[in-house]
Amino acid sequence: HGWFVMGLTTNFIIVGDIMAKKLEITKKSAVKGDDGYKVFSVRIKDETVEQLEKLSKATNRSRNELINIILEFGIENCEIKDS
Repeated sequence: HGWFVMGLTTNFIIVGDIMAKKLEITKKSAVKGDDGYKVFSVRIKDETVEQLEKLSKATNRSRNELINIILEFGIENCEIKDS
């Protein structure tokens, strides 16, 4: 006796001939920025963006997802050498 959409619940309370609506909003589990991810901007060459777009279309993954995959791979496979 109600419905739920994206964290919102509407309950209908019937009192006599009057139907009242009650809106319940559930709290989000994590505050923005506390989900283990951080947002920041970077400058990227046009050619790199074009290659990223091609990868995105070929893999059906978002640019954001691909950037995370590529960065994680690069960090895990990075070696620091003395000059």
